[in-house]
Amino acid sequence: MPTFTGEEAQNYDQRISKLVPGYEIIHQLTAAQLNVTLATNATILVIGAGTGREIIELAQANKGWHFIAQDVSADMLAIADQNFTNLGVRERVTIHHGKVDHSVYKADAALCLLVMHFVQSKRDKVNLLRQISENLKPEGQLYLADLMSPENDFERDAQFQFCHRFLGLTEQGVVKMRRNFIEEFFPISAQCLAELFAEANFSVPIPYFQALGFRAFYAQKHI
Repeated sequence: MPTFTGEEAQNYDQRISKLVPGYEIIHQLTAAQLNVTLATNATILVIGAGTGREIIELAQANKGWHFIAQDVSADMLAIADQNFTNLGVRERVTIHHGKVDHSVYKADAALCLLVMHFVQSKRDKVNLLRQISENLKPEGQLYLADLMSPENDFERDAQFQFCHRFLGLTEQGVVKMRRNFIEEFFPISAQCLAELFAEANFSVPIPYFQALGFRAFYAQKHI
């Protein structure tokens, strides 16, 4: 799993929007659901918080929410920490470097957006989901968005073309992206994801977004 250090961490926010069709919409749809389901004093666990962009947007819109910003990259969290401080939300954020241990937190909801395709084995994927589940309250919510296995033989090529023509990804970026799809990304099918959710004590995942290989799902922790 990449740790996004140095320049990769510094350039992450500029790069990611060129790689994911519907990147902004995924976050907007997730935020809309959180806004109508969570209490004003809710706590949200954010897996792979990165530079803290999504936390900042949620914190500014919801003054009573608290957050747990988890990431395996110290460099990304250092940027996030500074961003939280600069924008006046640092006192509402707990920063967690490394994996989340079992039952450390009791969050009302968890976000795992564009993270799990970096986790190679199915066993490690279900372990990640279990860690999330054990750090949620009973009936806590999970919002997961990820790169999924292609549903036809031209989906990947269409994805590369879309990113190049409409999102501003360079030709060199497309070449790197193709290589990453082979060497660094480990997508699974929606059926496999449902099986992993069941193993981790979550309900059947309900889709709420899909665009050229990327999909987002909502699920609830079983009591």
